[in-house]
Amino acid sequence: MDSINVDINHLKKGEVNLGTSIMAVTFKDGVILGADSRTTTGSYIANRVTDKLTQIHDKVWCCRSGSAADTQAVADIVKYHLDMYKANNGRSPTTKIAASLFQELCYNNKDNLTAGIICAGYDEKNGGEVYSIPLGGSIHKHEYTIAGSGSVFVYGWCKKNFKPQMTQEETINFIKTALSQAIRWDGSSGGVIRMVILTKAGIERLIFYPNEYVDA
Repeated sequence: MDSINVDINHLKKGEVNLGTSIMAVTFKDGVILGADSRTTTGSYIANRVTDKLTQIHDKVWCCRSGSAADTQAVADIVKYHLDMYKANNGRSPTTKIAASLFQELCYNNKDNLTAGIICAGYDEKNGGEVYSIPLGGSIHKHEYTIAGSGSVFVYGWCKKNFKPQMTQEETINFIKTALSQAIRWDGSSGGVIRMVILTKAGIERLIFYPNEYVDA
């Protein structure tokens, strides 16, 4: 795929921030992405119900953290290139291709972006896959990954409680508990918990309100 040259210097960073808790977890049937929904402008909560889970292409989604403007712009650019990839090649792009596009954009514009991305997806050949593209534009493949300001509070809990090849219900509970604790301790995280489940059966979206996760 040709190199992507995009000038993102015009984006204004730091005004609206997705101070956040995001994660993606592989399980035996696919992958689940999860995120809180709070968007902040400094200490002011600009939006309590932001959707930080963005569909990039069919069963490839991303979680966004950092500057809301930067991450949305990068996601839109990647979505465009994946649509072009399918049109030119007659097949859907893999999660790895999508993650590589995120990595190239974030690395080439690392001095102008505040964007941390988790790219996750499912296809029948590779199953569920998770890639993290942190600030600076490196790329890392994981069985699960967490990111955002709330992630520092749950690294230990996730490492202790993650199990490969969990069931869907176990994975939902794992994500709900991790994000509920991140929300509890991180002042920049809050709102509802949103999830996207990607499997052979299709795409399923879940939402948990505070009264459904505060005791998780």
